[in-house]
Amino acid sequence: MGNFYTDVISQDERFSSVKRVSDASLLEPTTRELVAAIVSAAHRMGIELMIYETYRCQDRQQELFNQGATKLRTVGVHHYGLACDIVRVVAGEPSWKGDFSFLGQLAQSSGMIWGGDWGAPHIKHSFVQTLHVQRCTVARQGDLFDGTWFPDEAYNRYQDDQNLLATVIKPPIKVGATASKPRLNNQRT
Repeated sequence: MGNFYTDVISQDERFSSVKRVSDASLLEPTTRELVAAIVSAAHRMGIELMIYETYRCQDRQQELFNQGATKLRTVGVHHYGLACDIVRVVAGEPSWKGDFSFLGQLAQSSGMIWGGDWGAPHIKHSFVQTLHVQRCTVARQGDLFDGTWFPDEAYNRYQDDQNLLATVIKPPIKVGATASKPRLNNQRT
């Protein structure tokens, strides 16, 4: 059984493209709906936004890192169709200027995580991306990256407490025992 990453993204002709991809069809369907809701809500507030980048491959990430456009050398949640960068539209052109804290409020109200606080506004973060939203908790990223988890349409970061607790608390492994990975409900086979 596959998921959006294996069935759509990895099959797309842009899978290895180093060009910026802003195509919302490469956002996982629930993520795409939530991002559209954010853009629409901002429009109602009088703020014009555009989806600037959705999917990103490792080679593009490396180029952005080399240019100093990101502090991350390794591609993250963008690679799985679960994240995008959103910018303002000023005179028909993308703009990264100004305060994007409104994006944090819109992201949280839609169930997305904002790169300005990574879903934990009470913590001071050393890495901040105020133009970034994603539908995966930071704690879940490891599971996403190793292929043992992909969010289903009902997944909501703000209701993921049980799964977050499970990723932190692991049963002790007896010496000489073989540890088996627990199977997640939507784990790929």
